[in-house]
Amino acid sequence: MGEQRATLLNRELGIYSLYDLLYYFPYKYIDRSKVFKVSELGAQLQHVQLLGEIRSFEEMGEGASRRLVAHFTDGTAFVDLVWFRGIKFVKNKLQVGKKYVVFGKPSMFNGRVNIAHPDVDDASMLQLDKMGLQPYYNTTEKMKRSGLNSNALAKLVSNLFQLLVHEFPETLSQDIIKKHALMSLDEALRVIHFPKNLKELQAAQYRLKFEELFFIQLNILNYSRDRQKRYVGHRFSKVGEIFNRFYHENLPFELTGAQKRVVKEIRCDVNGNSQMNRLIQGDVGSGKTLVALLSMLLAKDNGYQACMLVPTEILAEQHCATLRRMLGNLPVRVELLTGSTKQKDRIPILEGLENGAVDILVGTHAVLEDNVQFHNLGIVVIDEQHRFGVVQRAKMWAKNSVPPHVLVMTATPIPRTLAMTLYGDLDVSVIDELPPGRKPIATTHILRDRTHSLYSFMRHQIDEGRQAYVVYPLIKENEKLDLKNLEDGYKQLCNVFCDYKLSKLHGKMKPKEKDEEMRRFASGETQILVSTTVIEVGVDVPNASVMVIENAERFGLSQLHQLRGRVGRGASQSYCVLVTGDKLSEDTRKRMEIMTTSNDGFEIAEADLKLRGPGDMEGTQQSGIAFDLKIANLARDEQLLQFVREVARGVIDADPAHDNPAYRMVWERLRTIKNMKNWNWGAIS
Repeated sequence: MGEQRATLLNRELGIYSLYDLLYYFPYKYIDRSKVFKVSELGAQLQHVQLLGEIRSFEEMGEGASRRLVAHFTDGTAFVDLVWFRGIKFVKNKLQVGKKYVVFGKPSMFNGRVNIAHPDVDDASMLQLDKMGLQPYYNTTEKMKRSGLNSNALAKLVSNLFQLLVHEFPETLSQDIIKKHALMSLDEALRVIHFPKNLKELQAAQYRLKFEELFFIQLNILNYSRDRQKRYVGHRFSKVGEIFNRFYHENLPFELTGAQKRVVKEIRCDVNGNSQMNRLIQGDVGSGKTLVALLSMLLAKDNGYQACMLVPTEILAEQHCATLRRMLGNLPVRVELLTGSTKQKDRIPILEGLENGAVDILVGTHAVLEDNVQFHNLGIVVIDEQHRFGVVQRAKMWAKNSVPPHVLVMTATPIPRTLAMTLYGDLDVSVIDELPPGRKPIATTHILRDRTHSLYSFMRHQIDEGRQAYVVYPLIKENEKLDLKNLEDGYKQLCNVFCDYKLSKLHGKMKPKEKDEEMRRFASGETQILVSTTVIEVGVDVPNASVMVIENAERFGLSQLHQLRGRVGRGASQSYCVLVTGDKLSEDTRKRMEIMTTSNDGFEIAEADLKLRGPGDMEGTQQSGIAFDLKIANLARDEQLLQFVREVARGVIDADPAHDNPAYRMVWERLRTIKNMKNWNWGAIS
């Protein structure tokens, strides 16, 4: 192909090689073996195939509405074939009176059936009874304008198969193929592009999904097994005085059953012979910080230090204050280290870390600097994992001769299938109970024309001594999108609430400005915080009882749930109001309904995965989703994912040293995948 088309495939679809083209699978298939009669056509049909001839052409309209119309018939009736682009090319290519096979989607215009931009092929070149299912490939508008439509991609793939004279070498062992009745890789790759029937297509899809998920899980489990063998963890063999005193004297409330279960799991990990790598999932307010503190006190009682890494300075300050308040008079030294820590304060902290006088360090990325050295670091707690990549985790490991235990916390509920792929190398604990006394957040959905009553409600809450968040999706107005934006919204709210003080917060502000605005709101100096989604992972403001989300239709379920979690931190009833326009898609209506009927973060995350898919879920890119799934779907293929995980575990158990000839091709394939440009495995291994 020419350089121009090649560049287009590079830029638009990320196709750089024949391999990329081979693994660019169709997104749907349409049965091309059936031929309709023109007299059967109606706008209710999705796609049809016709056999007949063009009787005449006529050009109609001017300028942007100029079009070419071909009057096509099979003898039963006439249908108009219409082209708005490439008119000269079409007239030169097609002939009156010649037999053609026409394929496209019928619609009605001025009482006549027409098909816009149909596929038209010479009837003598096609054997309709052998056409089977026609593949359809995702393309872009830019590609279509250059003639690279789905049909053109199918022809490229067809040409590719003609070049391939040898079978594709097998990537799975014969015992796996036989035991699970899998189609061969060579046949699956050929069938997935050009299936003859549905049964054949399903077998090819199953083989390729199986393989894709199998190698993801094999890599994760292999890495996890290797890490367990390589890294011996610190052993926290005793539950000592500090832990017991805190548990019996300082606990702010009795632990929930879920918290007790997770503490037991952690206790079991740190009392073993390998390094702990555990993820704690729990909704906002479920008590993850308390579990983390108990884990850090286990380290203290066994002669080790602990460190808590958090993504922002203001959150670090809040965590530090919370830990100190919880610990009270217990002899545990907690220090704070951020980029803003002054030199005169930094020196004694660094000295205390080196000589072991500092028991717990709470900090931001500043902790990762080389001059921050610990006397004996035993455990690292990472809050909001997706803000810290593997490189940062590795830097923390290097802070001690024996890598510390790692406890990762996230308030973003992750569906089981996604957790098995994003965090497959971590053991997962779930805190699925809220502490006693927490009231579920009352969530309502209103249309924008009811904002007058919303403002009255907000005023009533503020007069009761509460505070409110108002979140917008955009900072400034966007001509292409009819959305409320923060700048205009802030001005409007200043006019409506002129007798109150307002703060403004967005991602384009400097860190110090953001921290200052957040501090003003957290201290109660301002009553309303107008913000973009930068508050999604933010500080705890127990006095804030109202969350208003403008243009809620622009957010995914998980993000709406995260934003809602900014309120409901105190004892008083809290509210979340989702504001949308009145023209809502079915998908948006479903999201609003789920939000107003459920407060369960995991239920919401599962629904989000099913509605939007993993690539669109908030946080997955930051979390390090290290692969681009070509055919499997984490929402639909949950059972297959769990099944292949066990198959992968069986391979590792059967061939731990990777020297069994029966599995040689499996390990070779894994190495190839890890080295490929489009599989960024670094985020996992």
